[in-house]
Amino acid sequence: MKAETELSEIWKKFLRKHWSMLASFVVGAILASIGAILVYLWYVGYAQLMDLVPATLGLWTMGYLVTFILHVILLPFLLIGVPIILAAIAISWLWWKKLPDEEKKEYKRAHFPFGTRSRTTNEGGGISLLIFIAFCIKVFIDGNWNVPFATWTFKYLAYSYLSILIWGLIIFGIPIALGIIWWINHEMKKKP
Repeated sequence: MKAETELSEIWKKFLRKHWSMLASFVVGAILASIGAILVYLWYVGYAQLMDLVPATLGLWTMGYLVTFILHVILLPFLLIGVPIILAAIAISWLWWKKLPDEEKKEYKRAHFPFGTRSRTTNEGGGISLLIFIAFCIKVFIDGNWNVPFATWTFKYLAYSYLSILIWGLIIFGIPIALGIIWWINHEMKKKP
């Protein structure tokens, strides 16, 4: 509780002293977001204009979907994200170098700006990405990579996800079960 109050006080002090720097970062983040949205809209229009993707969703295939998602993620990151991140790092570093040593020590001592809380609550979300990747592999193995989604049946989709879950349980479950059995056996041997 004391660490949280100390961090809160340091935040207040920081905002009073350096509000202009924080405001410039907020403006930069807003401009970067607008730029990323404009790049996204440009690519969506360009992809349809150049026939990189079908105009109707029923003709999309897994190949179109994966390629489109990769482009939609990578283009804004490369065109907007990388330059903004490099500029933010350079500006932050130059700003940090100009701070007095006492203020730097105070920030370091309090683990400013994030504190010392556990980050385990912020983790997760990787399971859905793994399931999507496994689904892409299943569609490719089945030979449906370039087959339009409109021809897929709900039964194919449901059974594909079920088989992915079963294979996931087999691939990850067996080593986990063996590890638990080994651990129990190892613990049992320790006890007299």
